Amino acid sequence: MANTTSTEKVENIAVANGITMEKLDCAVVGAGWFGLAAAKQFHCTQPECSLAVFDSQSNLGGTWADERLYPGLKSNNQLGTFEYPDFPMDTPTFGVKPKEHMSGEVINNYLKAYAARFGITSLIRLNTKVIVAEHQETVEGGWILTIAPLNQAPTRVFARRVIFATGTTSEAFLPHFEGQESFGGRIFHGKDFKQNSDTLQTAKRVTVFGGTKFAWDAVYAYATAGVKVDWVIRSSGHGPCWIAPSYVTPLKKWIEKLANMRFLTWFSPCAWGDVDGYSRIRSFYHETAVGRTIVNSFWKVLGGDVLNLNDYDSHPKTAKLKPWTEAMFTGASFSILNYDTDIMELIKSDNVDVYVSEIDHLSPGKVHLSDGTEFESDALLAHTGWKHVPPIKFLPEGIETELGIPHTPNDGAPATDLANDPAMIDRADKEILKRFPRLKDPPVWNKNYIPMTEQKGIMSDDEVTPYTPLTPYMLHHFIVPPSERFLKRRDTAFIGIVSNFSNMIMAHLQGLWISAYFAGKLERDPSMAVGDEQAMDQLRYETMLYCRFGKWRYPTEGTKRPNFIFDAVPYLDLLQRDLGLEIWRKKGFLAELYEAYGPEDYRDVNNEWLRKYGDMKKMESLNDSSKSLSPVDTHQN
Repeated sequence: MANTTSTEKVENIAVANGITMEKLDCAVVGAGWFGLAAAKQFHCTQPECSLAVFDSQSNLGGTWADERLYPGLKSNNQLGTFEYPDFPMDTPTFGVKPKEHMSGEVINNYLKAYAARFGITSLIRLNTKVIVAEHQETVEGGWILTIAPLNQAPTRVFARRVIFATGTTSEAFLPHFEGQESFGGRIFHGKDFKQNSDTLQTAKRVTVFGGTKFAWDAVYAYATAGVKVDWVIRSSGHGPCWIAPSYVTPLKKWIEKLANMRFLTWFSPCAWGDVDGYSRIRSFYHETAVGRTIVNSFWKVLGGDVLNLNDYDSHPKTAKLKPWTEAMFTGASFSILNYDTDIMELIKSDNVDVYVSEIDHLSPGKVHLSDGTEFESDALLAHTGWKHVPPIKFLPEGIETELGIPHTPNDGAPATDLANDPAMIDRADKEILKRFPRLKDPPVWNKNYIPMTEQKGIMSDDEVTPYTPLTPYMLHHFIVPPSERFLKRRDTAFIGIVSNFSNMIMAHLQGLWISAYFAGKLERDPSMAVGDEQAMDQLRYETMLYCRFGKWRYPTEGTKRPNFIFDAVPYLDLLQRDLGLEIWRKKGFLAELYEAYGPEDYRDVNNEWLRKYGDMKKMESLNDSSKSLSPVDTHQN
């Protein structure tokens, strides 16, 4: 038994206890945008390895799965900026024209076509929830996953490597409203809008609670259906989200493109920005008084233009929807007006009333606000947030501290708990504020802010809510735990905890990064720090610096997880540097600075990496085997 591998040991133990256990080289938990990209990249670069994708929903797609396609759902992005680099969303196949937003049905079909095109459809196990993940403390490591197929007894699977792609909008948070037992109408989270879409026909008056883009969509859906809407935005919350037309600034630039122009990324303070090779320019903009004046002017023009275009002050109702913070400090919640008709005019009509108040309690057929206002309501649609912690029980107990996922703050935490290291936090904060003095004075979204679960009339029995005080994600380059336990085994990765306007490109590159990391084929490999105390300290500090940066740069959205807009291109540069790839992908100096980056610029990164580190024959063989399946043939599978 001396030469028995860890996988064989697990199998022998399982058999001895009368348990059958499947063995996998890799498991992906989640079949949304990021899970599919991770599975595809691993399958294409390591096709000889066994792979399975587990998802608790009945269809692939995550937020865009069949059961999540609520009425009127569309992408914020327009055609050409919301696609995987190596799988263009073409007009003949998917029926979307240039300058159009994609419907939920189109994106759903696109994701199914993507899975079929790259041979991963058959690897996806739907209606299968991963409820426990237990890390194995053997030389090779790995995870034992307890999975619960729908209407079946839980089983266990051993996976040598696991990619956690559970997403940040998979587990909805719906609190308990005082008096809801006697309300009589439906109360549901926006996640379940499709299952309650009959209220568009049956309800005469509904209440929409929340100020996010989900809430805007619900208000639009009900009001255009002729249903009276009472829109309630918490006065003690974060206020309405920023929302803009697709084309902004006096030059009417396409906003998704604007955020991905390299020269404009310099106006954003960014802890990892120097990776793009323009550190002197960035230093000028953020470390000098003249530079900061220019930066402030840029953000003032951008934010002011959005406010002017939306003409909030033209009506008392729309005035209540003005965002409560500055555009500069807003992350990926910055949304787009993607409606068929003018939603602002709809809000001004008699079909919509807007209240900035609190829901105090419910009574039979009525909603009561804290300011004494009350109105009849047939249903309450609550956009009350998402639990951003993976909905999985991790074992051994306490392993979250080394995994780098959110957990309870603890001043007396062990040295392995990076997120609770006060000396490291202080060191990172000092560097951030020295490099970016503008961040010393972040805006206060609401001086009267109260977490929703502490508001009168709203309660929650959930152990973890979006308002539970937890540490932020603490992952090296937002992907892998910065712990020797995991780095030396190369068996754990997270994908998709980052959010920005370039999610599809990022999913593609993060997926390739993870596969390369598992194979030991990263040029800048964090595992090389294992055993070197100085190198590990530097890796942990860089992780702290990048993760702590979110607290200062995006005070509300970035405190829990990475969330940014104008910092996306430098982050893509960072991933490519790690992969050993060229980051400058435009033809010519001026194009590099002033042409926006998009999926088309990253079409060939897989082949570039495979030419350098991999086996091109494997990739070509895999591509050839799936070319016979066109998107038209596969998107119904």
